[in-house]
Amino acid sequence: MVNALVVEDSESIESTVQNLRRQGYQAKGVGTGSGALRHLPQADIVLLDLELPDMDGLEVCRAIRAAGDTPVIAFSRRDTELDRVLALQAGADDCVVKTCGSREVIARIGAVLRRVNPQGADAPQSISLRPLHIDGRSREVRLGGRLVAMTSKEFELLYVLASTPERVVSRKELMAKVWETDRAASSRTIDTHVSSLRAKLGSSRWIVTVRGVGYKIGTAQRHPVGA
Repeated sequence: MVNALVVEDSESIESTVQNLRRQGYQAKGVGTGSGALRHLPQADIVLLDLELPDMDGLEVCRAIRAAGDTPVIAFSRRDTELDRVLALQAGADDCVVKTCGSREVIARIGAVLRRVNPQGADAPQSISLRPLHIDGRSREVRLGGRLVAMTSKEFELLYVLASTPERVVSRKELMAKVWETDRAASSRTIDTHVSSLRAKLGSSRWIVTVRGVGYKIGTAQRHPVGA
């Protein structure tokens, strides 16, 4: 689910949030620029009114862009070329007049998301296999609420397996997706990483070996914490 952060200081903010939720977005509204920057880490897209009570909207836009690549749709109360140019120069992905209709807003959100993430279906997602939780965006793994420290490759290996919990992932596919190579000799490194993951997760049953094929993730029901 896409997390949309609506930033505007007006009575219409609640209707905007509710409309986004009806369209399947997880939406949150804040009325200040400081609030926008505070909630930015949880946002997949920001709808930013350029007129805010505490900060210049263009400065907020620049701060968002400096913090990362979260897409921004800026809303200007004046339909002028200068406002649009300034917003785009500040880092906005799109700029529209504040009075545009809700259907146009939804369409523009979809267009921006497709443009900045053309393979949205492959974007990192959160995976929950109780009590194991894998957050694809923050790249954090928690087991029973406890943070499990992992290397980058350990995380990627676990994420690939957990993404298709009912399917056996071949060694060749793991090498291609995690290590971006198809060299069979290099596949020994998979065994090392699987062994490390099992130790960190406290059970060899979290990752199941399918002889002659590859590996698959274990099912949550079989793996209580500390099993």
